[in-house]
Amino acid sequence: MPPEAVRERALASTLPAYVYDLDGLGAHAAAIRAAVPAELYYAAKANPEAPILAALAPHVDGYEVSSGGELAHVRETLPKARVAFGGPGKTEEELSSATGPAVHRIHVESPGELRRLAALRREADVLLRVNLPLAADGAALRMSGPFGMDAEALGTCLDLLARAPWLRPRGMHAHLASGLEAGPLLEVAAQVLGWARSWFDGEAVEVNLGGGMAVDYRDPGRRFDWAAYGTGLAALRRPGEVLRVEPGRAVTAYSGWYATDVLDVKHNHGSAYAVLRGGTHHLRTPVAKGHDQPFTVLPVGTGPALSGPVTLVGQLCTPKDVLARQVPVDRLAVGDVVAFAMAGAYAWNISHHDFLMHPKPAVHYVGELRRPS
Repeated sequence: MPPEAVRERALASTLPAYVYDLDGLGAHAAAIRAAVPAELYYAAKANPEAPILAALAPHVDGYEVSSGGELAHVRETLPKARVAFGGPGKTEEELSSATGPAVHRIHVESPGELRRLAALRREADVLLRVNLPLAADGAALRMSGPFGMDAEALGTCLDLLARAPWLRPRGMHAHLASGLEAGPLLEVAAQVLGWARSWFDGEAVEVNLGGGMAVDYRDPGRRFDWAAYGTGLAALRRPGEVLRVEPGRAVTAYSGWYATDVLDVKHNHGSAYAVLRGGTHHLRTPVAKGHDQPFTVLPVGTGPALSGPVTLVGQLCTPKDVLARQVPVDRLAVGDVVAFAMAGAYAWNISHHDFLMHPKPAVHYVGELRRPS
């Protein structure tokens, strides 16, 4: 059930609309900050809306970006924020923009990328992104070939750095998998730290462990165990080591709702369907991850109604435009508003906006709008 302020805004808005709860986001981020004894960077790719970035500013140490566009956006929104630049396939322009005071750390993905960075002959602090053959049981997504480098490539990079003193190697980056609970994620962290210490000859090292904290769309009330994760990290860290984490989805997913209304209801070959305004061109998450997006029905409609298992679809001319399949409802009527929860991350920003050229959703914020600084 959405907070009352979200519910009121959804019912008062032209639909479809995204509604973000900034106060709820701030409280969630503050709890994460209190639990985790490591530097906390927010992965801006999860949701880069400027008010979201500003709401997180009091609770994070910096932001991770993965493109020149994201870098420019974060810089414009929060000019003083620390930024780490990661991701494969960085262009010459992006590498150039990432050097100097603009970026706190550059995550180097390959020897080729490092050579191009060194050729600029500009000072920069770098982490070498590794792709280690480590166990990550239960992962929803493994970061495979394009991401990071193996041991042979890492050795090449260390040799290159020895000949480029304007580049300062600070340690390693190792985001290896996503969708892990606290226990498995700590097991991965222990393996990564052991590997990093061996390569840096036991010196105090900086290790970015990435994100990948589990988000369960089947159970919106269930959250990643940040307290257990923080306790585990404290036990793993050695004196002088700097640990950093980069969550994205697990920070903002719970603070956004996609609200829309029912245009039509019907039965087809024995199955019930509700056709909604909008669809997966606004909220791609459920079709991309293969789940039913959790939702609440706000019963304001007076038109024809359905009950029992209903499949909720959008307006697109494709059978893949499905937001939830065969979900039981007490009553769903034409004109009702449906508020899809957990739409605060990898939702609007990852969707195929212009397919069929339907109107874009409105965007609203409830709670305190912070002034970027």
